[in-house]
Amino acid sequence: MKKNLLKIQALKIHKKKKGKIEISPKIKVSAKNLKLLYTPGVAEVAREIAKNPKKVLDYTNKGNLVAILTDGSRTLGVGDTFPEASLPVMEGKALMLKKLAGVDAFPICLNTKKKEEIIRTLEILSPNFSVFNLEDIASPKSLEIREELERRNFVVFHDDEQGTAIVVLAALISALKVVGKKLEKIKVCLGGAGTAGYGVFKILVSARVKNLVVFDKKGIIYRWRKGDNKYQREIARFSNPENIKGGKREAIFNSDVFIGLTGVKNLLSAEDVRLMKPYPIIFALSNPEPEIYPEEIEKVTRKYIFASGRSDFKNQINNLLVFPGVLKGLLKVKRKLDLNLQIKIAKSIANLVKKPTKDYIVPSPFDKRLVNTIYTCISK
Repeated sequence: MKKNLLKIQALKIHKKKKGKIEISPKIKVSAKNLKLLYTPGVAEVAREIAKNPKKVLDYTNKGNLVAILTDGSRTLGVGDTFPEASLPVMEGKALMLKKLAGVDAFPICLNTKKKEEIIRTLEILSPNFSVFNLEDIASPKSLEIREELERRNFVVFHDDEQGTAIVVLAALISALKVVGKKLEKIKVCLGGAGTAGYGVFKILVSARVKNLVVFDKKGIIYRWRKGDNKYQREIARFSNPENIKGGKREAIFNSDVFIGLTGVKNLLSAEDVRLMKPYPIIFALSNPEPEIYPEEIEKVTRKYIFASGRSDFKNQINNLLVFPGVLKGLLKVKRKLDLNLQIKIAKSIANLVKKPTKDYIVPSPFDKRLVNTIYTCISK
């Protein structure tokens, strides 16, 4: 009943408003200033930019404009679908960017799933935007696109990869304070090796997690596993120190932390939780349906920390905590979001929670300190 009510209400508000965003003018137009804002005055501005293209940042909104770009190949709640189905998700990103960070963003859903065409389209659009936010593109294509764009010196933020990594590390730092453990001493079981899983793997290894076991739909990722792409081979090289094989249960055995990025609802059962160490930390982050719900965990223990990507549970580990501040910062300094910077941002987010508890490990996305804290990390 609750799920049906959510569906009805969500469809109703989107249909009533015909979407969530609109373009609004910065200047009130009048008969008096029309000559300045439109012809003939606008030609003077065009001439200035023609002399020096960098002046586009002085005379237009490009310096505050982000393109949120997808091909619909990994759409929230749907998977690989028509790009039109991604539009409400991209509009939602644009809405929250404007609301929380004052950043203007434009959703762009492409009617192609070819990597080369996506990259070329971005190049064609580059005169209009300062930063490109990649969103809901299937792995490994999404990772390859991000790498290629960085090689070509575009300012790019890959939210599913980098945003997820940052917020997961921030939440984990706080959760470990609650249970009295250290990053370098724990065993982490990571479910999922796609875009988000790869991003979380990279940041955890860089943050000194030494015992990390990753599994995907083929089982545990181990060295010399056949058929893996280059990103999975990288995971194998820098995780699973004992090179164990098996599936979910072998991966989760004796772990302190489970991080779920599999997209598979109800993946974990109480019996899986029973395999974990006391006071387990469980981040079931698949959206909209997590890998496990608290009532299943409570069949085993009442002492646990649970987080999900949903806004209707406590401890929402969602990219919403990250992308407004990150994109505002990248618009300012136009730099690469490397791993050291990602870790710095994650620690700064965790530091906003001075006294973490079982039900409070990350700040609210509406915490007014959040955007400025991330912005400061990037712009310094």
